Amino acid sequence: MTADPTAERAAAEDLRSRIAAELDTGRARSVGLTLEALDEAELVTQHSPLMSPLVWDLAHVGNYEEQWLLRAAAGGRALRPDIDVLYDAFENPRAERVALPLLSPSEAEDYNARVRDRVLDSLDRAALHSDDPLLGGGFVYHMVIQHEHQHDETMLATHQLRGGAPALQDPPAPPAPGAYTGPGEVLVDAGPFTMGTTADPWAYDNERPAHTVDLPPFWIDARAVTNAQYLEFVADGGYDDPRWWSERGWDWRTGSGTSAPAFWARDGGARVRRRLGRVEPLPLDEPVQHVSFYEAEAYSRWAGKRLPTEAEWEKAARFDPATGDCRRFPWGPDEPEARHANLGQRLLRPAPAGTHPAGAAPCGALQMLGDVWEWTSSDFTGYPGFAAFPYREYSEVFFGGDYKVLRGGSWATHPTAVRTTFRNWDHPVRRQIFTGFRCARDAGGGTGNRED
Repeated sequence: MTADPTAERAAAEDLRSRIAAELDTGRARSVGLTLEALDEAELVTQHSPLMSPLVWDLAHVGNYEEQWLLRAAAGGRALRPDIDVLYDAFENPRAERVALPLLSPSEAEDYNARVRDRVLDSLDRAALHSDDPLLGGGFVYHMVIQHEHQHDETMLATHQLRGGAPALQDPPAPPAPGAYTGPGEVLVDAGPFTMGTTADPWAYDNERPAHTVDLPPFWIDARAVTNAQYLEFVADGGYDDPRWWSERGWDWRTGSGTSAPAFWARDGGARVRRRLGRVEPLPLDEPVQHVSFYEAEAYSRWAGKRLPTEAEWEKAARFDPATGDCRRFPWGPDEPEARHANLGQRLLRPAPAGTHPAGAAPCGALQMLGDVWEWTSSDFTGYPGFAAFPYREYSEVFFGGDYKVLRGGSWATHPTAVRTTFRNWDHPVRRQIFTGFRCARDAGGGTGNRED
């Protein structure tokens, strides 16, 4: 069948319009977290050795955009090749970036604006429907859009670590839902499913290629572990009992002196948390947040369960046994909306666990996208047939190291930067990121009813 040139042109224009709009959304978000939120002194300060100064992130997203959308995609002349080394994340560890001769906030703003003007001009000529793997389907633009949103989430982690008064306006909370009355866990039947993707134009190399994985049956929690449930573990002496901890986890626990999730504290007899500069009562119905892999692993053992593998998590999130299809989002192909999931810093906090029924996965599990990143038991590595693209430093250099896979995104993750195939990873000790977990267990083994 001969392609309809009119339809092809219309599709190309729709894609250009979507790309331009998403680029603008990402930049507005970056500016809102930096130039519109804090003064220059705060932007150039390193608020934690775990994080960059916010001004580094601001100029880094512009430099990444210049390198990929002006130079690699459009073949344009470099604007500021002299700053490439300053904003190379692999050349400059986070703790050392504050000492670099970085662009000032105003210089970064001007540089980013000049890059963006040229990007939008070149977008009009980009061959988005070519067979070029970088340009085809808009891949390189999608990569840059997601990259900026990923740094925006990193900036939110920096806001969480900084001291002082809140810098971000807290959106009003939606009406409180009723108490959760659903099941504690749901069954995922045995059988094969397709893990990963080959065709998704937004997918990174580590999500590819699609491949078949056959799993035995398992149970997975219908919702993420809540603060109330985690408090039971704390009250039962979970942090002081080595039975629940792996050897490495116990070494970390005792060496760090950790006795509760990050940012928890006591106010008299009550538990409170610090959230983006606010100290507030611990919300018992929200998913627990800011826990390490080791803490999630220990709780799971205490509860008579375990963490899900990465493959189990993905099958629970996307496989529809009625049709045999694997969904891009738990609810189907539709782009995420507020009714589906808590994403894109809409609330600046997790929603209560057990909400968003419109976003339920085929198995019945809730909130598998949004609210908190969920630790899995799997190490980060490539899928069978993995090929690095377009650069090794996005995924491949992290394979085989001390990294655990996280899935599902958080309240701080933008909808364009998460899907059921999306893979995140971090060191098992990390707690500044917006992490939680849900438990799993083998079908037919254990009661798994401690939280019911």
